[in-house]
Amino acid sequence: MGEQKSEPQLFNYAVNLEKRVRANHPLRQIKAVIDFSFVREEVARCYGRNGNESVPPEVILKMMFLLFFDDIKSERELMEVIGERLDYLWFLDYGLDEK
Repeated sequence: MGEQKSEPQLFNYAVNLEKRVRANHPLRQIKAVIDFSFVREEVARCYGRNGNESVPPEVILKMMFLLFFDDIKSERELMEVIGERLDYLWFLDYGLDEK
């Protein structure tokens, strides 16, 4: 009888998140209607030029939207869930390996 053996992955296959989010997904409809890039100009004066690189403001706004959209209880829970949900990664314009 055959046995499935666990071996380290030799090849890293690219996953196209665009193909993994169904066509009628609500986040797809929201992303098509709302251009979140407006927030960058609105908050530009609040960002300093020194220090560490920050999370893009449009990504933060999208994360806050996800909190309310899916009734997630806390930002901590949201951060745990983002890495597990392909639709969230796609909505935030992140890839599988990005943090």
